[in-house]
Amino acid sequence: MRLPARSDIGRPLGPVAFGVLWFAGGGLGLGPDAAAALACTAWIVVWWVTEAVPIPVTSLLPVALFPLTGVLDASATTTAYGDPIVFLLLGGFLLALAVERTGLHERISLLVISRVGVSAPGLLFGFMTATALLSMWISNTATAMLMVPIAIAVISQTYTVTDGPQVDVGEGVGEMVHDTDEDPADLPATRFGVALMLGIAYAASVGGVGTLIGSPPNAVLAGV
Repeated sequence: MRLPARSDIGRPLGPVAFGVLWFAGGGLGLGPDAAAALACTAWIVVWWVTEAVPIPVTSLLPVALFPLTGVLDASATTTAYGDPIVFLLLGGFLLALAVERTGLHERISLLVISRVGVSAPGLLFGFMTATALLSMWISNTATAMLMVPIAIAVISQTYTVTDGPQVDVGEGVGEMVHDTDEDPADLPATRFGVALMLGIAYAASVGGVGTLIGSPPNAVLAGV
């Protein structure tokens, strides 16, 4: 028996959640406006999580729901879509896409790594520096996703059965970034590998607070 897809469940579940919360809001101790806002949010969340409809369509639900339920009028609702912060974040996303398409993140990473030496501390410092620099201009998650394949290639190439990595940073690493088929689950759990992965995560978070577009909450807070 074929189970219904997540989107098939979410499509009717969104309106159902909306109706239940809107009419039951009084029983929850909510005023009419609060109940309507909660109901609209539930519908949007359900469709967003289940991807019952394309996400861009879900993002336009408030344009219809908020004026209909009295949460906000049409003018206030649509004005929020033209907020300068939205276009600032859009510019950040386009910048991240350009970095990924051109391979700039790989060039920056390999340049930094080649300057800091081939020792384990040097590589860790180089990766964290490159990650923090990239994270200042693109989102933390995107930066980590761009850097992890490079780190996996380095870990795969530097691993030896002896204690401590023996590293040779050169064209080999650059080639492995594109050609490696390594599964992270298959790599040995060395202290260097763990430190490198944690370093990328921490550096992405640190770099993300450096500029307004480094992380979406920065821009949102600036607009408050």
